[in-house]
This record gives sequence, C-alpha cells and structure tokens, in this order.
Amino acid sequence: MHDPTDLEALLERRGALWLALSPLWLEREPREHEYARMLEVIEAQGHTPQELEMIYRLEMAPVMARHQMSVAGEWRAFDEDRLLLDLARHTRRLQGWRKGFWLLFSGLTTMMSRPRFNVLIERLQVTAS
Repeated sequence: MHDPTDLEALLERRGALWLALSPLWLEREPREHEYARMLEVIEAQGHTPQELEMIYRLEMAPVMARHQMSVAGEWRAFDEDRLLLDLARHTRRLQGWRKGFWLLFSGLTTMMSRPRFNVLIERLQVTAS
C-alpha cells in the first residue's frame, strides 16, 4: 500500500490541473472562462501538449468516462473532492499492465471529450506562438 503522503503529493501536483480540465467531460460545451482557466493552469505548470495528451488519456479519461456513464439525468457539475480522490487513486495504480490497458482503450474513454480537448490544444498552441 502507498504512503498517504504520496496521495497528498499527487493531489498537490495534479489537483489544480485535473479540476481545470474536468469541464471537458460535462454534458455542455466548456465556457470561455473555463477554457481560459485551463490555459492558465497549463501555462502555470508548464505542461507540453504531449504531456497533456498523456495526462488526458491515461490519468483523466478512464475515471471521467466512468463518471459520465454513471450519472443519470443532467450532468452539470462534479463533486470535486470525490473526483480528485478517484483521479488520484486511479493515477497511483497506473503502472505496468494498467498503463498499457488504458493506453490501448483510450480511444473509447476519450471519444466524447476529444473534440473539446483538441480545441484546448489549438488554443494552447495559439497562446504559445
């Protein structure tokens, strides 16, 4: 079992990014201020588009797709504490065969949010140039 401080360190390192990117999975299109927040956090943390792709596909998509499928009715917001804990638990176990599995199936888990993620990457590239 992992030391609980690992969980805290992971949440400290990724929590703001995960919360910023979470509107990519809402049932509505992200708003301008949400895209602006995503870009602000990404730029502050210095992630490359390639790093973001892996965070999106491996760390976030498997958990977020499950949240999407499990919520009935309108899906407008997340329980942030539960979401962060689910993301951190998933990411801590993301090694060996699990990493390969999620990489292989990431096309399915990103299918609904991929167009929005692509918009984010385009906006990131515009602000970087």
